Order: sequence, then C-alpha cells, then structure tokens
Amino acid sequence: MSKRNEAYAAGLYQLALAEDSVDRVSDELLRVSALLERSEELRDSLANSSLPADRRQAAVEELLGGRASRITVQMVSMLVGLGRVRDLPEIVSTLLSQVAAERSRQVAEVRSAVPLNEDQLKRLTTALGTMLGQPVDLRVIIDPSVMGGLVARVGDTVIDGTVRHRLELLKEAM
Repeated sequence: MSKRNEAYAAGLYQLALAEDSVDRVSDELLRVSALLERSEELRDSLANSSLPADRRQAAVEELLGGRASRITVQMVSMLVGLGRVRDLPEIVSTLLSQVAAERSRQVAEVRSAVPLNEDQLKRLTTALGTMLGQPVDLRVIIDPSVMGGLVARVGDTVIDGTVRHRLELLKEAM
C-alpha cells in the first residue's frame, strides 16, 4: 500500500468527517470503485493520459454529478486529473478500513446480483459478525456478474456462496 494512497484516504476521511458524511462518501466511492472494476472501457478512458485532463474530469462530472456528494465527485475528479484513477480501489479500501477501525468494526464487502432486503442485510450482518467475533460494517455492491448467491470479502478472507462456485465444487467432486 502506498503512503500517497494512505494520505489520500486519511484526508478524505477527515473531510467527510467534517461534513458529517462519512457513510455516504464511503458508500459512493465503493460503488464508483466497483463500477471502474467492472468496466475496463470506462477505467481506460478515465486513465487515458492522451486525453486532456479537463475532458476526463468533465466525464466524471457528467457521470457522477447529481448522483453523488460533492466530496465524492471532487475526489474522483482529482484522481482522474492527476492520472491516478487506478488507485481509487486501494484508496477506498484504506478509507473503509480506517472508518471501521475508528468504530471498532470490520468491513465486509458483499457482492450480490440483486439488492438485498432489510431482513437479508440484518441476517448477513449478524452471521458475519458472529463468524468474525466483531461487529461488521456491511458494504453491498450490486454486481450483475454474480449470477446467484453472494460473495463476501472481509480483509483477505473471501466467502464465496455463489451458484457458480457451488457448481465448480460439484464439478470437482464428480
């Protein structure tokens, strides 16, 4: 992990804390990071140094403007302008870890093909908290590539409960 990205995350945390929007900014940046992860075309376009920075930043404004907080838009725009958009996942991960540590909690990133209802979220949070022995902050990412089930990631631990994974296990067993 680079010191620069840790500094970005720490500064972002302080700014979001001052604006009382830590949860909102964390969620928005997690979603933007997941979008960039899924869309190689978007990621490459925003990282394309042959395009002027102001055009790439205008694309961020168009993509996020009105849908995300000012802090989120400005952070992504700044990273795009500096040619560091590929660092966003590491910055977001560091930010989420910092937020969780401040709250004496773990961060669980859960990917699902469909939105989860309140009961599912509550049960999942309880189950992961019990498994980890510590309260959990759940971050849900809607990811169409997950065809069924869930993938949960807590730190370096991945719990793959997807249909695809279960079929692979069945295939290996046969």
